[in-house]
Amino acid sequence: MADDAIAQIPRALPTALIIRPLSKRIPVDLHEIWEYRELLYFFIWRDVKVRYKQTALGFLWILIQPLFMMLIFSFFFGRLARIPSGGIPYALFALAGLLPWILFSEGFTRATNSMVSNAHIMTKVYYPRLIMPLAGILSPLIDFVIAFFLLIAVMIYFSVMPLPTTVLLPFFIVMAVLSSFGVGLWLSALNVMYRDFQYVVPFLIQVWLFASPIVYPSYVVPEDLRLFYWMNPMAGVIEGFRWALFGTPLPLDLFMISWGIVIVLVTTGLFYFRRMEQYFADVV
Repeated sequence: MADDAIAQIPRALPTALIIRPLSKRIPVDLHEIWEYRELLYFFIWRDVKVRYKQTALGFLWILIQPLFMMLIFSFFFGRLARIPSGGIPYALFALAGLLPWILFSEGFTRATNSMVSNAHIMTKVYYPRLIMPLAGILSPLIDFVIAFFLLIAVMIYFSVMPLPTTVLLPFFIVMAVLSSFGVGLWLSALNVMYRDFQYVVPFLIQVWLFASPIVYPSYVVPEDLRLFYWMNPMAGVIEGFRWALFGTPLPLDLFMISWGIVIVLVTTGLFYFRRMEQYFADVV
């Protein structure tokens, strides 16, 4: 009787996790990213901790970089070159351009190196590879929030009051993050396949900085070049950032060109990253 009773007890069947590739028409699985959100948080926090670990000044470097760049730009471009700033104190004008630029450049720089620097993890365990460049994009947001207090302090110093349009500032911050995300997806995938791109990024940042309206307003660009100039997504981000804070001119038609380029960068970046993802573990 005992043997018959035991025989009637259902036995647990072995389970297996089957990982299937996404359809080529779907470049990202948002549900899977959400399931691995704790890992994303870990990568973001680790990136922040490693960046400022064993530094004498720690998180003060977040304020030092934009502060000294603001002072240098104010002296050379504001005082010596006398570049117009649309009636805004030049130091404040430069700082308002630097903060979204640093958010953008730091994001895609960290994303570019994220795949190679995490190669030891990527070759041992499965997780959505998109998490690595995504963490590189999102970690500079912590720096941005801290550095934004510097902008508030400079605004108080110059007695500049924010406008009601300041409530739209998060839109332009999201636009900067998406721009960084699109560029970071391309460069992170390319850096795995061709390590030359780790040397291209510093040069690209230097050129892109002066190709963006950080030390000068976009209206000084010749009329026949403005259409091409606003194809730089950071032109829309920075000018939109200043418009939200100070009410400087923001041509809507040209701004939409920048926004369109952002959408193109993110869309093509996701599809290219998805296409190259199958080779990452073998090549890295």
